[in-house]
Amino acid sequence: MTTTATGRLFTPARLGDLDLPHRLVMAPLTRNRAAADGTPTDLMATYYTQRAAAGLIIAEAATPNPVGQTYPNIPGIHRDEHIAGWQQVTEAVQRAGGQMFLQLQHGGRVGHPDNSGLMPVAPSPIPLPETIHTPAGRREAVVPQELTADDIQRTVADFAAAARNAVAAGFAGVEVHSANGYLLHQFLAGNTNRRTDAYGGPVANRIRFTVEVVDAVAAAIGADRVGVRISPANPANGIDEGGDTAGLYSALVTALADRGLAYLHIVQTDSADPLLRRIRDIWPGVLIANPAKSGDSRDPGAIVAEAENLLAAGADLIALGRAFLANPDLVHRLRIGAPLNEIREARLMYVGGPQGYTDYPALPEAAA
Repeated sequence: MTTTATGRLFTPARLGDLDLPHRLVMAPLTRNRAAADGTPTDLMATYYTQRAAAGLIIAEAATPNPVGQTYPNIPGIHRDEHIAGWQQVTEAVQRAGGQMFLQLQHGGRVGHPDNSGLMPVAPSPIPLPETIHTPAGRREAVVPQELTADDIQRTVADFAAAARNAVAAGFAGVEVHSANGYLLHQFLAGNTNRRTDAYGGPVANRIRFTVEVVDAVAAAIGADRVGVRISPANPANGIDEGGDTAGLYSALVTALADRGLAYLHIVQTDSADPLLRRIRDIWPGVLIANPAKSGDSRDPGAIVAEAENLLAAGADLIALGRAFLANPDLVHRLRIGAPLNEIREARLMYVGGPQGYTDYPALPEAAA
């Protein structure tokens, strides 16, 4: 027996110049289905088109330059071939009624020469404290090269160029990834940033790189086309913010608050999180919340309830990741309270090919 969901989740919303039919956003999900050179594939176009009913799709992390590559078969957005490949994706999604942003991610120390052909770079020469996936299997992380001041400025320029490429490829905007232990987050966290120059030490210095990247991207394509993703206190990829999370993110959000950006996206939060409420007080624009409690839940009622709680706590949009991974018709299922597909074994997320990617079934009425 299904029921129709009510509440704010399925009401329209505005994001920059976009009219969203509801408040459910597909979060960016690395799936390793690009060609070896980072060019998006026809299979990726199918995958995203299947999920075009999302109010907004934030496409998976794409690298702004070669050294920023994390894992094998990660898409890029720094070559003409990348632009052309992504354009096939965006056009297919738009024909299906969807709209897309592209996440821009530089891996920093989360990389390996076997993946990119280059030595990874980072704020400081501190290696990732875990192995990393390569075409030949798991490898020990290497010590990254410390970015010089000139390197930093070139990286900022690469992000701006990547944003222009994304717009040329048909994306409505981009999300700057300053979360989950990748390069920008590595500058924010004290355990990965041991610099003594203008980019290290006090919080005001550690947020500088993210602010400069955001400003450059906004200057390139317009602030209303730029979102930023953060993950306060997230220990992913060996990050330790050293207990200053509240001060760190209060400072970063305050620094970005007057830029007129499209949105701020907070990862793994919940409606009782005092930092969420603090950020809501600081942030004047659209706030996207990615709920910590949904995870692998197959209970549509619980997912909708937590989304409504986050909306009541100040979020404007709700980003879901794994639920969209397994349910191409997730919006329809949540609307009517239908059971969700089970997420298949983890390795199928990343092995390539359609299995565990484009073969998740939709409900018959949704397909019709």
